[in-house]
Amino acid sequence: MSSIRFGQRRGLTNLFDPPIQITPYNSTVMRKVFLVYNPLSGRRRWRRSKDIEDVLGFLRAHGIEGSSAPTHAAGDASTQVNEAIAAGCDTIFACGGDGTIHDVLQSLVGTDTALGVIPLGTANSLAHDLGIPPSPTGAAHAAISARPRRVAVGRIEYQALKGERQSRYFMVVVGIGVDAHLFYELNPAAKRHFGMMAYYVKATRLWLTHKMEHFAVDIDDGLRRRRCEVSQLLAVRIQDFGGVLRELAPGASLEREDLRFVLFHTRRRTAYLRYVLRGLIGVRWKVPGIELLHGHALTCCPLAENSKSRIFVEADGELLGTLPAEITVIPNSLNLLMPATKTI
Repeated sequence: MSSIRFGQRRGLTNLFDPPIQITPYNSTVMRKVFLVYNPLSGRRRWRRSKDIEDVLGFLRAHGIEGSSAPTHAAGDASTQVNEAIAAGCDTIFACGGDGTIHDVLQSLVGTDTALGVIPLGTANSLAHDLGIPPSPTGAAHAAISARPRRVAVGRIEYQALKGERQSRYFMVVVGIGVDAHLFYELNPAAKRHFGMMAYYVKATRLWLTHKMEHFAVDIDDGLRRRRCEVSQLLAVRIQDFGGVLRELAPGASLEREDLRFVLFHTRRRTAYLRYVLRGLIGVRWKVPGIELLHGHALTCCPLAENSKSRIFVEADGELLGTLPAEITVIPNSLNLLMPATKTI
């Protein structure tokens, strides 16, 4: 992945700053599309090929040229997307969950090609936030009247599990700490078989037993740099995750060109539980030891006393590696296909 940075690094702002408005991207209607799908992810795997053909048939009936291909291994999507762009496709549909979107995203940042979503995964957080219908043909119908809008994406540089430095773009969330440890321990077969229940069971066990170790976060608020210690950090782009998480980071939105950081200064398990319940029942109470900030950049590294511990990093539900890590935002960098009912 290229290390080229888009835009400038900026500091953090407070909770009450007004959102940064995004200029609509003027585009012609879809003419040629490519569908990338993961045959092993999420629900309806037994009829995945039929779902893809139904979507293609619907789009073709509306005068749109389309083709599709499955992914078979990590990295497949990048090659397929690059080839589709070279062939003149104006829209790439990620047909799967947030992990499939994450893979497709890597080749679209900085291009004029739009990202569309057909939600077929275990977790479909971005699709839920955009208000995309859950059925394949319903999502295709919504795409007909949708238009690309230029939005920001996040970028994280981290240490891969084999030790080398790498970077990835992200569309939904980066998690560092216990939530990333969940993806380290989660059995892929259990995820395929039990879906979101596998997440909830593993998350409950980690909440009860995992040793929550602190790590250092360096924050630049535009006036000064400060260092704090946290046991968990989230960098969030979307407003509504759906499911039990709902509004995981109040104030996060694709409407903004920054990130919503959630810093868990506490190791208290009851604070973690209260924070999740806050989103589930839709209240805005403050949880002691948990801080929310808008911002554009921060860095994370292990504390000296925990230098031998591995603190994991995930992005959009995909385990990436470990600390140290740097998180930034890249403004105005992606054309995201948004349904007409989604206003930003």
